[in-house]
Amino acid sequence: MSALTGLFRAAPEEPQDNDKLVDLFRNRVELKKEFAALRNEKYQLQDRIKQHQGATARVQQKMDHLESLLLDRQWVHNVVAFYQLRRLATHCNVKLARFAEELKQQHEQRIHSKAIGKWKSERAGRAGRVQAEINENRLQTQLLEDQLQSQRHRLMTMGVFAKIFRGKNLKSDIEAIEARIQSRNQSERELLLELDKVQKLNPPDHQGLDSATKRSINFMILSFAQQLYLTFLEDNLGAMAKEASEKSVGAINYGTKYECDEIIALIEKRWDSLESVTDHAEALQARSKLIAKHAVFRHDDDVVPAAGSVATVFSIDPNGVVKEKDANLLGDNYFAISKVLSR
Repeated sequence: MSALTGLFRAAPEEPQDNDKLVDLFRNRVELKKEFAALRNEKYQLQDRIKQHQGATARVQQKMDHLESLLLDRQWVHNVVAFYQLRRLATHCNVKLARFAEELKQQHEQRIHSKAIGKWKSERAGRAGRVQAEINENRLQTQLLEDQLQSQRHRLMTMGVFAKIFRGKNLKSDIEAIEARIQSRNQSERELLLELDKVQKLNPPDHQGLDSATKRSINFMILSFAQQLYLTFLEDNLGAMAKEASEKSVGAINYGTKYECDEIIALIEKRWDSLESVTDHAEALQARSKLIAKHAVFRHDDDVVPAAGSVATVFSIDPNGVVKEKDANLLGDNYFAISKVLSR
């Protein structure tokens, strides 16, 4: 009997060790992933530290070099002249960039205002046409209502025999008029919805500049850059300022203290004339047209001309006399002009 009892006894439940083992492996995999992520982050931080250390070392090297130049009696005046020329270059770059940005904004505002004006005109035209339909529909509805009132009055004033012979047709006419009035009312509701939709139309998005406008802007930017170049042409300060912006301090020897002082004096002398460059609006426009006349584009959709085709600087005196000089301002990137041209 005990043997039989053993045969039919329920099997004991398996222990949950397998589930715990699976959870353990899962946790181990997650920990490995987190560890790998932390290790990658560590390497990234180490790389950033190395980059910062390299940048700090380069800055320190420059500072040490500058200090040695300032301590050298033969170079200290060159350092002052160098940074004054760099200041001049930076000021010219900023002035050209500001001119270019204002010019682009003016054209964008003009084009957007034109687009908004056209949109308002079209919206007013559509609204006017819908309103005219509403007015015409109301007029027709009023005529139908007058006709309905007349027919109802006619039906009410009919005699007994007249109602017998003609009342049915008259009632049919009244029902037809009522149906037409309902149709007219439905049409008016639809027209009112359309009018509301037209009146709530959103204005067009701000439109970008087209290729022709971008070319026109670039011609004016080139004209302004030429005016800056001509301002410093006599003393060659423009070329010296450009050189100072591209080279490091100590790479250029401007000569003795007297020669360096002369350069600084020339910069201060020309500074006031630099501020009045934008006053030559007519000359800028005339020069822009001359630049456009000679400009050549490599492709039909290009907006920046080939540098060689605009390598002539046009000097225009108050009497309108034009003189030409070869100088590739675009190719040589004077005043960082490549950064401010429309693209």
